[in-house]
Amino acid sequence: MTATPSPQPALKSALGANLICSASMLLWAAGLPAAQTLMAHVPSLQLAAARIGLSALFLLPIWWLLDGRSVVLGANWWRGCAIGGAGFGIGAFMMTVGQSLTGPVTVAVISASMPVVGIALEVFLDGRRITAGLLLGVVLSLAGGFLVVHGAPGEPGIGLGLGALFCFGSVLSFTIGSRWAVTYFPDLSVVGRTTVTLTGAAICIGAVALIGWGLGGQRPDWAALGWADLGALMFYSISGMAISQLLWIYAVGRLGIGLSSLHINATPFYVMLIVFAFGGAWDWGQAASALLVGLGVLVAQGLIPLPKRA
Repeated sequence: MTATPSPQPALKSALGANLICSASMLLWAAGLPAAQTLMAHVPSLQLAAARIGLSALFLLPIWWLLDGRSVVLGANWWRGCAIGGAGFGIGAFMMTVGQSLTGPVTVAVISASMPVVGIALEVFLDGRRITAGLLLGVVLSLAGGFLVVHGAPGEPGIGLGLGALFCFGSVLSFTIGSRWAVTYFPDLSVVGRTTVTLTGAAICIGAVALIGWGLGGQRPDWAALGWADLGALMFYSISGMAISQLLWIYAVGRLGIGLSSLHINATPFYVMLIVFAFGGAWDWGQAASALLVGLGVLVAQGLIPLPKRA
């Protein structure tokens, strides 16, 4: 008699990957309040360049120590720069431009479309089957993301046009870059995949920031930053980018870009949790939205199976 394999290890692996993806979103969200004190003195583009550059500098020695000199020097750095630059560097730049032309509500609404973009890529490139559970999971995740935006008090309306196009281009760029970081570096560790692409992103957006600076664009007032601001910059870069991206790439490798991107719609809830921990108000609307997103994640992966028809 052949023993039937237990589903428990697979279930634990899926739950673990989802928890890691949630942790990635939480760390990313935790970096957003830290950025507020910096934006008064550092323009968005220069801040993004400093953030990604510090993230790459943090991860490079860790990768060297973990995987060794030969692996780091032997990595395909041209490919890393191309994927990191096109996927994460240009994506960050387009998001900055898009937000400046529209507003945070438009950014939130269009970012909520990331699961649709990710699953569409898997359908066309990997032959993923569209199931009822997957469709319902995406709908629940989108509903959770839009619920947060709809209930946000005092926010301006949704802007369309060129700004919205830039925002969607950023979502598309980041989604494709995340997928490529996993599929084009199968022989590298998670640390290697993250570091080589973040370094590429740092080079790309750093060059754009320097060109803009040289052409007379707005310049950062570094002298106005105190120790608290520098601490916020380090937290924003290392925790909110380097470690968050490391966990994100791990989750994408385990779950795929489509299912991992469902988690992004719970980010506003994590921001609310952080604000609440420091004395802010509890928002039941955002809590309900996070519940919808979490339910969508579990249904889309079959961890909560749909009832079968008789």
